Amino acid sequence: MDEVSQTKLIVKNFNDFVSIPFSGEINAICWERTLKGDFQEIVSKLIMTENIMVISERELMELDLSSDGFEAREIILNDIKLLADFGADPVLNLIKSYERDDFFPFFPTDVYSYHVDSSPIPTDTFLVTYFGASSEILPNSQAVQKVLVPEIREKLKSLFAGPSEGFDDFLKENFFDSHYQALPNSRPFSLGLGNLWRLAIDHPELKVEPCIHRAPLEKEGESRLMLIC
Repeated sequence: MDEVSQTKLIVKNFNDFVSIPFSGEINAICWERTLKGDFQEIVSKLIMTENIMVISERELMELDLSSDGFEAREIILNDIKLLADFGADPVLNLIKSYERDDFFPFFPTDVYSYHVDSSPIPTDTFLVTYFGASSEILPNSQAVQKVLVPEIREKLKSLFAGPSEGFDDFLKENFFDSHYQALPNSRPFSLGLGNLWRLAIDHPELKVEPCIHRAPLEKEGESRLMLIC
């Protein structure tokens, strides 16, 4: 079994998807699906006014769609209901691009950088891409926390003006400790289209390492349609 297979678990239904716990090296669970319907039609009929837009269920329902578009919409609405009934708070996003972080050129902290999610409560990240480029996961064994890379750590120390005992708090407050650097010959893998993913976050009560992932570079002229919570 390769490192990628060791870090993810594939399931065939929603109940297994939400009920099977993370364990060992597995910090990503995938409900693998091949979806029918025309999700591109939905994207084409939504009016893009910002780089990232939240699409409400009402806006979805108001779209005049073909039978294939209708089928795609029903899948999205069902996913929203499944996740909401489970207790999550799903949000449907139409994404042209995310905001870039170039405040520290040597250390961007935007979502295009490999990172882990965190929360004050023990929860998981859920996401599915219906159309456009999909996110990537990097096995933990193929990455190193950026703040542990000597040359990067020295640059960060040069930015920090406070006492040495406050340096770790500085890293957390600026989310530097959430970002990772891929090792040479690393093998990230795409989450694909239609698959519903559950990713482990960074929280002291969780017993597995958080899942390292990043947003993809969007394809020119193509928006992404993604559900996340």
